[in-house]
Amino acid sequence: MQFIDECRIHVEAGRGGDGAVSFRREPNVPRGGPSGGDGGNGGSVILVADKQLSTLLDLRYQKNYSARSGESGQGRDKYGKAGDDTIVRVPVGTVVYDDETDEQLADLLEDGQRFVAAQGGQGGRGNIHFATSTYQAPTKAEPGAPGEIRDLRLELKLLADVGLLGYPNVGKSTFIASVSRAKPKIADYPFTTLTPNLGVVGLPGGRSFLLADIPGLIEGASEGQGLGHRFLRHVERTRVLIHLVELRPWDVDESEAGTREPLRDFDVINQELAKYDPELARRPQVVALSKLDISEARDAYPALKARFAERGVTLRAVSAPTGEGMRELLEAVWTALANSKATPGN
Repeated sequence: MQFIDECRIHVEAGRGGDGAVSFRREPNVPRGGPSGGDGGNGGSVILVADKQLSTLLDLRYQKNYSARSGESGQGRDKYGKAGDDTIVRVPVGTVVYDDETDEQLADLLEDGQRFVAAQGGQGGRGNIHFATSTYQAPTKAEPGAPGEIRDLRLELKLLADVGLLGYPNVGKSTFIASVSRAKPKIADYPFTTLTPNLGVVGLPGGRSFLLADIPGLIEGASEGQGLGHRFLRHVERTRVLIHLVELRPWDVDESEAGTREPLRDFDVINQELAKYDPELARRPQVVALSKLDISEARDAYPALKARFAERGVTLRAVSAPTGEGMRELLEAVWTALANSKATPGN
């Protein structure tokens, strides 16, 4: 299934039915009073969060949603039938914006949470409501009110406890595949991962947390370089970040020599987080050197650990294929989760 995390839709609620002008016409009642009923309310367009959905794909292809109008009132005090609501199901974690003003209208964080995206119009009152002691045969009724019409922008922000960050090819996909049942596509070229991957990480004692692999972060991601600008929103709801770095002196092109090294990569990614949202750069991070199974990385780890320590950062080392260091890292993540405060929106 294709992962779609942003779309625009047009919603149009139903118009309220008109009130009726009518008078009683019954045997032996020569001066029957008003009997025009009210119009029914128009149906609304309602967004409902559904935990069974994981993408906005369906809404990408069906962009227009409308609800039925209410029926007009009738004589003999008969009220018009209300228009049926239109229910639009969206993934949990969907944020709703007014596409014209960019105002945030709703943040659907719980399964079953509802938001009235377009309110149906009120039905008009019939002439039975306008009779008075001096005006006993009113000939007026109200028309139904129009329903709301809106253009909306929907953004999906994944609900995960932990975000997995790092440059392309740093080993994020292999990492999440080794600690969860997520099955990301893994290959040896940049931007292998084109969509975020979610996995449940289990720990001894029945403990678990939800991990999201955030793809495409490179220098300039906050300005739209690579894929990071598109996916940085998925980091917003996480409480802790796993930040993977790597040492690649053995396979970089000569043109790239000296441009990629762990401490610089660490700084660049954090700068991009801060540019996108300063709060993200302050989120707790568990930092690890990946690919410890490669001898060059293992040999360089002690010196790198000392350099990170000078920044006040504890650098761990892991190998996802062999499992070395993974248990200790996940326990450190669990401790960070236990000590962290819930982020806004969680």
